[in-house]
Amino acid sequence: MQTRYFISFVLCSIAIFCMATSAVRAAEQKPNILYIMSDDHAAHSIGAYQGRLAVVNPTPTLDRLASEGMLLKNVFCTNSICTPSRATLMTGQYSHVNGVTTLNGAIGEEQQHLARLIKEAGYETAMIGKWHLKKEPAAFDFYTVLPGQGSYFNPVFRVRGPKPWPKNEFRSNRYDSKHSSDAITDISLKWLKNRKQKKKPFFLMHHFKAPHDNFENAERYDWLYQDVTIPEPESLRTRGKHGPLGQALYGTSVGPRNKRRNMGHHMFVDEKLSAEKYTGESYQRYLKKFLRCVRGVDDNIKRLVEHLKATGELDNTIIVYTADQGFMLGEHDYIDKRWMYEESLRMPFIARYPKWIKAHSKNGTMINNVDFAPTLLEMAGVKKPEFMQGRSFLPILKGEPTPADWPDATYYRYWMHMAHHDNPAHYGIRTKDFKLIFFYGLPLDAPGAVKTPTSPHWELYDLRKDPREMQNVIADPAYQSTLKKLKHQLSQLKQQTGDTDDRFPELKKRRDAS
Repeated sequence: MQTRYFISFVLCSIAIFCMATSAVRAAEQKPNILYIMSDDHAAHSIGAYQGRLAVVNPTPTLDRLASEGMLLKNVFCTNSICTPSRATLMTGQYSHVNGVTTLNGAIGEEQQHLARLIKEAGYETAMIGKWHLKKEPAAFDFYTVLPGQGSYFNPVFRVRGPKPWPKNEFRSNRYDSKHSSDAITDISLKWLKNRKQKKKPFFLMHHFKAPHDNFENAERYDWLYQDVTIPEPESLRTRGKHGPLGQALYGTSVGPRNKRRNMGHHMFVDEKLSAEKYTGESYQRYLKKFLRCVRGVDDNIKRLVEHLKATGELDNTIIVYTADQGFMLGEHDYIDKRWMYEESLRMPFIARYPKWIKAHSKNGTMINNVDFAPTLLEMAGVKKPEFMQGRSFLPILKGEPTPADWPDATYYRYWMHMAHHDNPAHYGIRTKDFKLIFFYGLPLDAPGAVKTPTSPHWELYDLRKDPREMQNVIADPAYQSTLKKLKHQLSQLKQQTGDTDDRFPELKKRRDAS
């Protein structure tokens, strides 16, 4: 009898030990990380952000992810253009530090810090879709990436293989019409199903080309929004006192304002129309093409989510959705990005992970994309290296209070003076209540910038009273003390980030004289 009790005791002890060990292992198991990034997907074109476009229901899948997780309301890029933004993501550094200030920049394996550090932490890593950093993404275990901007239909991909970069290439589909959003998702799903190290958690960077211009949607969306009138922004036809005081607006346009390049040219609008009708027709074609590309992104995200659900990995996977920057969708008669204006500066950011992130949550803490790499690293259990300039906002995603020492302003700089879309080079500061921008208008040492200078000028916006930036109050006597404080704060921020004007005497002279 005693022997039987002893055996039972031993068996129970073993069972309890196994259960405890299993629980410890479960607690120690690192989450998968699915980082989804689109190209030029403005936050205000996502329904969950409740902008003017929410009424056409552009993003049902993203809206659902936002309702199941957290939506960040004040996320900003540090340089609103594709290659620099992606370099900041990989390095956790500002453009002037990582060396990628314009579209001409590149990031080699030695600077692909995010991928390298997460791989060292025990993750199987993959980069699929738009890379746009020119050199081989060799720090990833697996990659299949578009060459440069890539094609919208039947895209060619560069893949890891025996041939030297960039010669190892394949076409996604040689005969049928395959859209890039579908092709990129096909490859990600195939990798998830067949990955070689399934005992490891995965870190997958799934990057869409869409909705970058020139907009080409999958054929199944050709009639989407056909009978819908897309709401216009108030500022499309009304300038107010936006932009440089007493000067014509810079930048390419929706309507005929910019004779060299406007969206009507892209959308083949009849130039014989009146300016009013030309603008309206150009805007409707522009937004419908853009939103059709967005729907393709959203539907393909649904495919990824459904796969994770079917395999039981959904609630063990952190899903992050963002874009490489914002995009002007007719505000102030602008197209493209590059500007420090809100719609170009602001990035979407949605995160879902029920174990850490409370559903239906929103947060307005000011964050910028130099913080992305430290946050993704902390998600993977990796301490941020000293050379990264951002800081992790994972505690904020977990619902903890914003740290008392969290930055209350964000720094921005666009270097590619007057290239492609006629935007003067500029830098500035955005606080909770104000935005100050200095358009210094010089090419300096930025590769690809136009050599011809433009006149320098300042712009100041009171975001409390004027969130749509309709009134440049730089000359208003009531704001002169505010202007003085912001200039001082901007100077301090430039010192902190290491981007002072000292090495550019001509820039410093313009700044001090204006």
